Amino acid sequence: MAVQSALIPIAPAGHDAGMLTPSDDPRDDLRDGRPESAAQRADRNWADVLQELRVLQTGTQILTGFLLALAFQPAFADLSGPQRIGYLLLVGLSALTAILALAPVALHRAVFHRGVKPIVVRYGHRALIAALSAVALLLAGVVAFVFDVVVGVEAAVIAVVVLVAVILVLWVVGPAVLRRIGDDSRPSGEKGRE
Repeated sequence: MAVQSALIPIAPAGHDAGMLTPSDDPRDDLRDGRPESAAQRADRNWADVLQELRVLQTGTQILTGFLLALAFQPAFADLSGPQRIGYLLLVGLSALTAILALAPVALHRAVFHRGVKPIVVRYGHRALIAALSAVALLLAGVVAFVFDVVVGVEAAVIAVVVLVAVILVLWVVGPAVLRRIGDDSRPSGEKGRE
């Protein structure tokens, strides 16, 4: 007897959720020119999520390695108390970022062959947004830490302000503009879905 999670619905008996068609799932009525079923769309979107996870995880691992190596440098002993606290917060944030980036993979393993890939894709999307937010904080924190240690607090503040502005433009404003342009070019029934 299979155990059903309260968070992940299992497809009803006799219904293969992996073979949904647009008429089976009202949320999958997009006519984007791709001749694919809901299952094929879920597979394609899951592959996209996995590719994004690979990129994100690589960057996170590099930052984590950099942070961990710092503790073993002779100059680490010269850090002030607040700098050490900031460093430990960055290490913790780095670990949290890795956990967020790996969460979709862990969920996929837990519900493998349960016919809930569209749910896993939505979960993966949300986890990636959370992981990207954590990476933005991590990047700003690492830059602030390095500028603070090397140059001083004033330079750290300026560097973080510039970095946050660049992140907001490239990660928030630019995509929002492109989404709006894309939505404006689609018929009304097809907006906002991929």
